[in-house]
Amino acid sequence: MEDQENDLSVTDGVPPDELADYTMWRARVQGTNISEKTLLATDYLNHFNEIVMLIEMIPDMPDMLEECQIWQPKSYAEHFQDSGFSDKLLAIEAYSHVPSKFRLPFEDTITQAHQVIARTLERVATDIQGGDPDKLRADCQTSVAMIHRIIQVANGIIHGAAHVMEQGEIDLYLREA
Repeated sequence: MEDQENDLSVTDGVPPDELADYTMWRARVQGTNISEKTLLATDYLNHFNEIVMLIEMIPDMPDMLEECQIWQPKSYAEHFQDSGFSDKLLAIEAYSHVPSKFRLPFEDTITQAHQVIARTLERVATDIQGGDPDKLRADCQTSVAMIHRIIQVANGIIHGAAHVMEQGEIDLYLREA
């Protein structure tokens, strides 16, 4: 009975035209590192953890900005194509079968992450040019905290949570000087 209840809560909100495909794909990813609830894999978040680590180094090593500027956003498929993830081909294929109830908030959250990272790199470059190490450190810390929050939201979506960050909160961050 409990499995049936859990199954119903996961499928709740999945449009009828997506349900049969979703059910088939849930069975297909069973036993892999891809979530059976959402058909998404947390390994994608490693792409963002990489840039966070680089940004964290900037206050002590401002030349790390160059490494950060080399970093480029990658789509879900691009990340897995370039990764050593054991189920990478399955992850790429499963992505086009992720129900819209998970895919849309996930994609919105990833877009927010890319926006925040781009703004962070602009802000940090200005700080470095301005020569104020305290402002640089504070901006890096604030930016890293915001990116971590977005990663947490994305992680929650990957595990079946519906919470997303408010766009207004992201917009406020993007506008701050």
